[in-house]
Amino acid sequence: MTFVLDWFLSLMPIAVILGLMVGLRWSGVRAGLVGWLLALAVAALRFGAGPSVLFWSQVRGIFFTLFVLYIIWPALLFYRVTDEAGAVATIGLGLPRLTADRALQALILGWAFSAFLQGVGGFGVPVAVLAPLLLGLGFPPVPAVVIPSIGHSWAVTFGSLGSSFYALMAATGRPGEELGPPSALLLGLACFLCGAGVLWAAGGPSALRHGWAPLLVIGAAMAGTQYLVVRAGMWPIGGMCAGLVGTGVSVLWAQRQPRLLSAEGGRGLSVGWALLPHGILIATVLVAQLVAPVEAFLGQAVLRVAVPELITARGWRTPGGFTIGIPIFGHAGALLIYASLGTFLLYTRQRRYKPGVLRRIGRDVVRRALPASLGIATMVGMSVTMEHAGMTYILAEGVSRALGPAFLLASPFIGALGAFITGSNTNSNVIFGAFQQQAATLAGLSPVLALAAQTTGGAIGGMFAPAKIIIGCATVCAGEGPTMRKTLVYGTVILAIIALVTALWGLR
Repeated sequence: MTFVLDWFLSLMPIAVILGLMVGLRWSGVRAGLVGWLLALAVAALRFGAGPSVLFWSQVRGIFFTLFVLYIIWPALLFYRVTDEAGAVATIGLGLPRLTADRALQALILGWAFSAFLQGVGGFGVPVAVLAPLLLGLGFPPVPAVVIPSIGHSWAVTFGSLGSSFYALMAATGRPGEELGPPSALLLGLACFLCGAGVLWAAGGPSALRHGWAPLLVIGAAMAGTQYLVVRAGMWPIGGMCAGLVGTGVSVLWAQRQPRLLSAEGGRGLSVGWALLPHGILIATVLVAQLVAPVEAFLGQAVLRVAVPELITARGWRTPGGFTIGIPIFGHAGALLIYASLGTFLLYTRQRRYKPGVLRRIGRDVVRRALPASLGIATMVGMSVTMEHAGMTYILAEGVSRALGPAFLLASPFIGALGAFITGSNTNSNVIFGAFQQQAATLAGLSPVLALAAQTTGGAIGGMFAPAKIIIGCATVCAGEGPTMRKTLVYGTVILAIIALVTALWGLR
């Protein structure tokens, strides 16, 4: 009876966040704050977490939060620097001219190019940018939102310069070399499934029958590229490279002549010049990670502090060590800043910016990043509190007892639930990463496979998260209810297939 009470009390912070966000439509910041405070209270009053445990757990949480935010803010900066010069509009306006085929238009814009946008921007950018373009091509409002919502989701984990993947690494303490390959394989399967969903949303079974060949070719190019890049350890550019290659293969499939790729966009910017910033970013990452002297130089300054061993009054022990280290000059966020500065200087020299560009960029970055940052901070605070008090372990033990060998069937859905609640795969990995790892271990299953399913499910769950649906619907005046229902159907089918494949994989 005591264990049952402990389990329900451990679940309470997460359940409260779910209830507040879904039932009362609170923001992630407000709901996360309540969940965090509730976790602190339960940890102290029920699980014996004293002042020292609570203090040092929050110190770890602060460093973890800074580690993730160091990617999110520069990622948005890079996107806005390129967007202000008209680069995103140039590519987005040029692609629909490649073909009059409705199914292929959906694949090019809603699947391949949306994955590219997710790789360099994220945070709702693919849906917000592409829904109006699809509407202009003649797609009805609801499909115009549904198509990019489905199409970009497989690229979320290794998009936004890998912020979600870095969060998974930080939350579980496992290296990217271990987590990357299985995550990329499951996300590769999700890539094909999302492409099939895009075709169905664009024209039903007839579009799927008509578009199966480009689906297979483009999907193989994107899934294969992401796997190879991730396998090589370059997680920040996995989604971006996959989307870039997929967009290129899409163009070739549309049988356009090379000279047409130089068609100018809204501000006289050619497609080649529009893509150059992303080449700068890829080159920056490659040099920083593959040139040993540069990697060593950038990795010299690491911000971290020592944390003592922590023991609760009930005997739950957290080993001492260090907070997560933040390499100040070699972090993915630092690389993004270097690429942003290079891009800004390049476009400034070409006079691509209008007066007041720095003010606009700064204001928009703060507007987009601040709410997400506060939400992440509160979610992280709740997560580290639960982990250091033993609450995460209690949750994992209860679930592993109930599901046993069938736990892997639930892993993708748990990840999707976290993304649905918070609107973020990053937050989902923060909340459920340690839980998935412990539950799988207790059930005698592969924790790495469970974590791969966690982040894959979190990526797919973002397609029907209310926060993202609202952003997309606002751009084309689509109904939020019909859009949510459609994306939920597609997402559930994709999650079920991924869950089945994960469970079969775990039986090997």
